Amino acid sequence: MRLKTLALTLAAAAGLASLVAPATAARLGHGMPAEHPQAVAMKKFAEDVAKATENRVEIQVFDGGILGGDDKMLQATQSGTLELYVGGVAPLSGKIKEVQIFDFPFMFANREEASAVLNGPVGRKMLDRMSEIGLTGLAWSEFGFRNLTNSVKPIKSVDDISGLKLRVMQNPVALDTWKTLGANAVTMSFSEVFSALETKALDGQENPLAHIYANRIYEVQKYITLTNHVYSPVAIVASKTWFDALPEADRNAVMTAAADASAYQAKLIAENDGKITDQLKETGIEIDTMPEAELAKMREMVKPVVEKYTASVGADFVQEFTVAIEAARKAAN
Repeated sequence: MRLKTLALTLAAAAGLASLVAPATAARLGHGMPAEHPQAVAMKKFAEDVAKATENRVEIQVFDGGILGGDDKMLQATQSGTLELYVGGVAPLSGKIKEVQIFDFPFMFANREEASAVLNGPVGRKMLDRMSEIGLTGLAWSEFGFRNLTNSVKPIKSVDDISGLKLRVMQNPVALDTWKTLGANAVTMSFSEVFSALETKALDGQENPLAHIYANRIYEVQKYITLTNHVYSPVAIVASKTWFDALPEADRNAVMTAAADASAYQAKLIAENDGKITDQLKETGIEIDTMPEAELAKMREMVKPVVEKYTASVGADFVQEFTVAIEAARKAAN
């Protein structure tokens, strides 16, 4: 009798267990350290997903490029060996030509108009294109505007850029932009940049202020020049194979949490920029603002680069993107 009762109990337990969907474990990789606003936002993303799915989807966040550089993590997400990635999408430019437009210099005047474009129809169209290469685009967020650092001299004019060995983003637009401005531009994974600056293999690099501070770039650089030459968006993307396998309710929960986390990241970045400038000054690094007259020269110098890549990105898409920017400016005024 006892054995029969035990058997019935075990069978009932097994039956109940079969009614509970097993937890889906997922890894999210990104390149920023734990104190960076992106890491903070991705922690919120994981928590929100777990709550919304009642722990059916559990996301473990790997900070600091532990899972590799951006290019490797993106490749892994495309192939399905990594479930989620957040960061820049420059490495996708060879497969989705439209993402190169984010590397066009001096496209956006401020983060508000950038946010309006990215969260509008054009931004959604670009996320949807990612399905063609094994990704599901969940949401756009931001790193902020990129600025120049170096260990050689203060950069207060375009002429001062000449000959500097600079690490730039891993895409042809950035390479051509900085070569046109006179730099000896090279590409490398961001995870390798600190050591290259430390050993003087590089003179400088360009990145948003939050990156510069969180990654302690100030320890191996002496000068920052505020140029705001490129606005750097980031995307939260998922492996299409992994995402499509989720139940519809969980897919919706992940999408909603991604939108909330991306907005939270953008908010943190915006709030932190002013504080970070003061914190960077406290480290002893010199911070200069590129004079407007010199920025005007830079804009003029890089026009041929924009024209060159307008052809490769697609004139119709560039026009659509430009119209969206103009509409955002008009709405703000």
